[in-house]
Amino acid sequence: MNKYDEKVVKPEILTLVLSKMLDKTIIRADYQLKELQGGTIGIVRLVTGMAETSDGENLPYKMIWKTQKKFERYGDPESWRREFDLYTSDFKKVFSDSFRWPECYHTEINGDEIQLWMEYIDGVSGLNLTSKMYERIAEELGRFQGRLYTERPKVLQNLSNLSNVEYMKNSYLHYRSWNVLYDYIRSDDCEIPKHLCKMLIDIDNNADEILSRIEKLPIVLCHRDFWVANIFYSDNEIVLIDWDTAGWGYMGEDIASLITDEADVCHMIEYYQKCIPAYYRGFSEYADMSNVSEHCIYELILAMFGYRLVEWYKFATSPEDKSMHLNTLQKIYEMRNM
Repeated sequence: MNKYDEKVVKPEILTLVLSKMLDKTIIRADYQLKELQGGTIGIVRLVTGMAETSDGENLPYKMIWKTQKKFERYGDPESWRREFDLYTSDFKKVFSDSFRWPECYHTEINGDEIQLWMEYIDGVSGLNLTSKMYERIAEELGRFQGRLYTERPKVLQNLSNLSNVEYMKNSYLHYRSWNVLYDYIRSDDCEIPKHLCKMLIDIDNNADEILSRIEKLPIVLCHRDFWVANIFYSDNEIVLIDWDTAGWGYMGEDIASLITDEADVCHMIEYYQKCIPAYYRGFSEYADMSNVSEHCIYELILAMFGYRLVEWYKFATSPEDKSMHLNTLQKIYEMRNM
């Protein structure tokens, strides 16, 4: 057990962080901790309390304390410490007033664990995001990626710990090589409807041609975990959390995630129809799109989420979850001719 497992915040760390956060000299503070999410590799806690300044002022505060232990992500071994590496670099310079990450007040790395003390974001997230918010998120993402694609800032060229452009392709091939799933959608006792199995088998049969088309897309900076729980719409800003999978990828990967990853199934078709044009509209404000003949979002969705949805369906423990994953596959099927 280390010092963080005891859920005790050292006073000198707390006053240091709060002094930076509040831009005042903090001499003491109390705190309460509330775990927002937990697991074997990372813990996110809300820290709240009152802080006393050197001139006797008492100020309420609220912030996030994130601990991340070392773990092995397939094809991306250094992802466990990527947020620490990015926050201790000049990466924040790539953001704009309307599209950014949370401010970080303090970072530590202790062997195989990182500590981040960050801004608490109060905004709309998850399935509470509206259709108009989805569209705005897609357009701002396009602006962000289009600007960086065109400007190619030096800070991105100097970063050594970003995920590889081949990550999407390698993840698909890794899933495809898993016989538990590969054989399941080809078996007579598969409970997934045959037309959905055929959709997945067809991408396997045409993988070389499909991946070749995807690889003609512009290579952009991707968040790579661009799903609704990591996106906050706050005071007309888009704020993204959890940058541990960030790296180089193909244009449209993040939009595929926005539409599909633990999706708002009832509105998937609507978001597919609205978010792709919005994304391209934002991207084209900064970059010439004349060489992009097709967006390949449908193909990216299948490559990134086809087998994952089969996995989630096959190993789901409740009928509700099975139904949700099946319905997601059905919505993807309905997108095929759009």
